[in-house]
Amino acid sequence: MGCLILLVFAALSALAMRALGLRGPMLKLAGATLLFGCAGYALQGNPGLAGSPRGAKEQRPPVPVTNLRHAFYGNFAANEHWLIISESLARRGNSADAVGVLKAAVKEHPGDPQLWVGLGNALVDHAEVLTPAAEFAYRRAGELSPGYPAPPFFMGVAMLRSGRPEAALAIWQSVLASAPAEASWRPVVEDAVAALQPPASQPSA
Repeated sequence: MGCLILLVFAALSALAMRALGLRGPMLKLAGATLLFGCAGYALQGNPGLAGSPRGAKEQRPPVPVTNLRHAFYGNFAANEHWLIISESLARRGNSADAVGVLKAAVKEHPGDPQLWVGLGNALVDHAEVLTPAAEFAYRRAGELSPGYPAPPFFMGVAMLRSGRPEAALAIWQSVLASAPAEASWRPVVEDAVAALQPPASQPSA
C-alpha cells in the first residue's frame, strides 16, 4: 500500500505541476524535489509496514500535497501564508505544530475553505490516518464551498493514505463525473481515478 501511495502521489504531483504552468528547468527541479521527498518517505517511513503509533522522532515524513493543493486553489490565495508555515513545519517533522498553526488559522478565518482543507491534510499527516477531526475539517471545507471539488478530492487522498483505496476511488469518480471538461484541475482527478481503477478486462478471443 505504501508503494501504491508513493506512485499515485508522484504521478498526481507531476500533473499538478504541469497544471500550474511549470515547464522546462522549473518542472525538472520541482520533479527532482518531489522524487527526493518520496525517497525519504520510502527509506524513513517503511511504507510497506502496517501503521502503528510512533513517537515524534519516528514519524514518517509528510506526503507532499502542496502542488495538488495549488492545482485546485492556485498559488496566491489570501491566506496562503498560514499554509506555507504549516507545510514548512510538517516537512521538518513538526507535525503537531503544523496542526496548531492551522487550528489558529481557521479560528481567525473560519470561512476560508482552503484553510480547512489544509487543516485536514495536517491532521492526517500528524496521525498518519484519516481521523474524525480531519474528516470534520474536510466536511467543513465542503460546506463553505458547495460543489467545489477540492474538499472531496483531499478526503479521497486521506482515505488512500489510510489504506482505503476503494473509498478514495469512489469519491474521485464522483468528483470526475461532475467536473467541467475545461477545468484546469480535471486531469489531476482523471489521473487519480486511472491510478486506482483496475484495468478493463480484455475480451476473450
